[in-house]
Amino acid sequence: MGYQMRASIDAVRTRIEADARSMTAPRIQAAADEGAGAGAHPAASFAESFAQAVRSVDEMGQVANRKMAAVDSGQSDDLVGAMLASQQASISFSMLMQVRNKVVGALEDLIKLPL
Repeated sequence: MGYQMRASIDAVRTRIEADARSMTAPRIQAAADEGAGAGAHPAASFAESFAQAVRSVDEMGQVANRKMAAVDSGQSDDLVGAMLASQQASISFSMLMQVRNKVVGALEDLIKLPL
């Protein structure tokens, strides 16, 4: 049981690290292209980035729900994987809400600025 949990945690950590690398690599390349002036690609707007984040968090929640439903119905015995997916979805949602709260707070500060 302990070995399976460790393997699941390592697999999730590896996937998170790979996702982080894949998210930063295009931005680094785009910045390098823009700095070189070689037909720079337009940077993604904040709205597009936030919409992508919302879709990603939603997909994590749906995957977690499917895994939990499979465990509940007896189709799967991967309780640890289902719980990890559920926690990952929960943390991702919490992070998304924190970003949203910061953006709303920043907009409220901008509105209060005297002109």
